[in-house]
Amino acid sequence: MGGKYVNIFSVLTLLGGIGLFLYGMSLLGTSLEKIAGAGLERTLEKLTNNRLKGLALGAVVTGIIQSSAATTVMLVGFVNAGIMKFAQTIPVIMGANIGTTVTGQILRLGDLSGSQLIFELIKPTSFAPIVIAIGSFMILISKRRKTRNIAHLLIGFGILFFGMTTMESALSPLKDSPAFQEIFFMFSNPILGVLLGAVVTAILQSSSASVGILQAIASTGTVTFSMAAPIIIGQNIGKCITVLIASIGTNKNAKRVVVCHLMINIIGAIMFLIGIYGFQSLVGFSFWESAMTRGNIADFHTLFNIATSLVLLPFCNILVAISKKLLHDDAPSRADSCLALLDDIFLDRPTLALEQCHKVTLQMGETIQENFDMAVSLLQEFDEKLFEKLNENENFLDKCETAVGEYVVRISAQHIRRTDQREIAMFLHCVSDFERIGDHCVNIAEVGQFNKEQGISFSKKGLKEIRMVIEAVKHVLTITLDAYQNEDLTGAYRVEPLEEVIDVLRETIKVHHIERLSKGNCSVQAGISLTEFLTSAERISDHCSNVALHIIEKLSNTKNFDSHEFQKIMHRGATEEYKALYKYYESQYYDPIK
Repeated sequence: MGGKYVNIFSVLTLLGGIGLFLYGMSLLGTSLEKIAGAGLERTLEKLTNNRLKGLALGAVVTGIIQSSAATTVMLVGFVNAGIMKFAQTIPVIMGANIGTTVTGQILRLGDLSGSQLIFELIKPTSFAPIVIAIGSFMILISKRRKTRNIAHLLIGFGILFFGMTTMESALSPLKDSPAFQEIFFMFSNPILGVLLGAVVTAILQSSSASVGILQAIASTGTVTFSMAAPIIIGQNIGKCITVLIASIGTNKNAKRVVVCHLMINIIGAIMFLIGIYGFQSLVGFSFWESAMTRGNIADFHTLFNIATSLVLLPFCNILVAISKKLLHDDAPSRADSCLALLDDIFLDRPTLALEQCHKVTLQMGETIQENFDMAVSLLQEFDEKLFEKLNENENFLDKCETAVGEYVVRISAQHIRRTDQREIAMFLHCVSDFERIGDHCVNIAEVGQFNKEQGISFSKKGLKEIRMVIEAVKHVLTITLDAYQNEDLTGAYRVEPLEEVIDVLRETIKVHHIERLSKGNCSVQAGISLTEFLTSAERISDHCSNVALHIIEKLSNTKNFDSHEFQKIMHRGATEEYKALYKYYESQYYDPIK
């Protein structure tokens, strides 16, 4: 294969394709984590809660996009994002193997006529640029976080498929190389035939392309069954290379998907080799040395994948167990351990079920305290690894909000007491506030990231004021979560005066910044970061105030409790206790910076 077919530009294009593929996979996984909660997880669970459904799903999806590698890569992404369970993917992988044979069956028909445009439009080469364009426009015209996350998901899909097609196009000159085609005739040994099929498919990154080449060569009438069978078997192993690349940087369960994908195809290869060559040596095939047509090759490719899938489908649990032995379990994640508490077994006893919800929300409380400490640390000195940990915790909070919300709705469908109804209302409100506090912690960390990237630093007076706000917010978080954990009415009453002091702190510090700016003691960029921090800190205290009000509403047993009116009364200083607490917090956090 001379320079005519492969040159340095082909190599550079290949490397670029791999880079795009990996970036698309990363962006896809990140976007899935942000937009997917327990809702999508349950939808996928319904689609794959039955092995035959999973098999059909994999076959249909792969038949449409004409790439089993792409389908399996998506499964790796779903498992890595935590929105699909590892065991659910096994039947889908088997179905994907069946679906990938559609391309060969289409190629046997020669040139497509009336429906050609439809098949062209659903190929990755056609829809990748379209979804990238749609995602880009969505980012440009929308400021909503959910919409932008969906846009990034589309762009991730597009870049992933664009990377795959770039890799294929970089190596497409090999299809026209006579020397490359002659390789097929050099291997009469079945083991070497399997290796040839695997290597060629790994290079082309597509079993469909590899089968297509074999079909093209078969049109010359020189390819016999004895030559083609091991090559086709090897092609099914070689297609796993794309999924192996996709698993780089993923979690252990995502890697197990790849292990199972390999096992399914390797077991199928061994099974067919023993069956074919055993029968040939004992009885013999009448067509062993007969020339194969395009249709024969497509049929054998389909037969191999259907037979392998049907034989292995009953043994999905064994495949899962083997992969877990090959890749040992780490300690269960916080999300897995925590959400396991919300078991359906408790739904018949609402009081116990609500207690399980309480345990999960306490874990959320611990997490937001941990997140605030990390966010403050990142604001002062940004560290990428700590930021990743913060985002992991934020994903945990997102999942908890969705899971607890759905669980308490199912509890409310039972016959429950009035006290339980009040507790359900408190859970629904508090988990939302906890999740929003987590969002604002991420915002504070992102201010630290922005400052590091732009080389921004705060003035000495600005830092002193920031530290005072940090101490005040840490204090309001502590008393709020203590009141929530212990259902302490007295503690809940202490939140509102401190929240009001934090509001005053924010406005005072903004005035101080403008004064420093006018004297040239502070930069505009630092002011933007300061404002972002103050806004997030103040909103954290607002959500603490909300939680405290929910606690007061539940414990006060007051009918038709009006939280807004209650706040107005509190702010007017209706009680001596409120006035005394406000004065105390003011002396602690406001007086040192005024």
